Amino acid sequence: MPENKYVKNLVFIALAAMTFISCKSTELVYIHVTKPAPVTLPAYVKTPGVVNRTTIAAQHKAVDAVDKVFSLEGAALDKEGAQSSISGLTTALLQNNRFDDVKTLGELDLSTSAPGLFSAPLSWETVDKICHDNHVDALFSLELFDTDSKISYAAQPVSLKTPLGNVPGIEHQASMLTTVKTGWRIYDPAARNIVDEFPMARDITFSAKGINPAAAAAALLNRKEAVKQVGAEAGLQYANRLIPYRIRVTRDYYVKGTDNFRTARRKAQTGNWDGAAALWKKETTNPNSTVAGRACYNMAIICEINGELDLAIKWSQKAYEEYNNRLALNYIRILKNRQAGNELLKQQLAE
Repeated sequence: MPENKYVKNLVFIALAAMTFISCKSTELVYIHVTKPAPVTLPAYVKTPGVVNRTTIAAQHKAVDAVDKVFSLEGAALDKEGAQSSISGLTTALLQNNRFDDVKTLGELDLSTSAPGLFSAPLSWETVDKICHDNHVDALFSLELFDTDSKISYAAQPVSLKTPLGNVPGIEHQASMLTTVKTGWRIYDPAARNIVDEFPMARDITFSAKGINPAAAAAALLNRKEAVKQVGAEAGLQYANRLIPYRIRVTRDYYVKGTDNFRTARRKAQTGNWDGAAALWKKETTNPNSTVAGRACYNMAIICEINGELDLAIKWSQKAYEEYNNRLALNYIRILKNRQAGNELLKQQLAE
């Protein structure tokens, strides 16, 4: 008897789920929107300089040397990785049409007092002097480049080929996880403003085999080129923070209410959004408030698809204010955020 009750409960749950699915009144539409770049530089920044501030200050070299022993770093690993990061950023910035020139300022006496961490910002007197002496109007500063590695070992039985035939043996495998950390700041001396401060981290995994743990570990030490490549990619990724980007977002739109909604759904599914909109617009005057609210909301969706954000806001306001549509209020907030983003986007694209 309890088993029959359990089966009945399962059937009830399944039917409830099917009813929910069949009664769902909306579907998703995917649209692409352009977002403003995370970092906005003032229009007067046309010739930035790029500096490397990752050299360890003399009084902290002992601490850094200990850190390198425990993190399995090579003597020049961080130095060469940082230089690759500077080169990657400079190359990417030179490809950005907003700049007249980008200067790599490599012979400056800059250092960090916090190995593996962000130091305190440069003083504005120092920034002013660098910019004045090198005829640049902003500084991109690499203020952190640090690698930290952890190694682990494993051993497994294998069959070794020898002149006397196959004999049992042990193969040692060493794995190393290296975390490459970078950190950037942008200094705007004219406004006395740190425009951006951004840390990044990426993990690289290496593995090697040997006849003993020492041989396996030795095979891991030649990883400098991989770290340099990650450093260059980090510079490129940071430069991308100045570039607007496109993302795909989803919106709900109503597919049920009247025959016109069902027909409009089929038109939307074939990409005929104008045909769907013509049917939705007819329903905006439907005497049924629920239907009219859904139609007004869908008109807002088609306006956003067409890039008409002002009109989309008006339709969604009507859907909420006059018909209390449940989706419209949150959609108004989304549209107003997009509107504000577009204003910033215009500013960035005009530079």
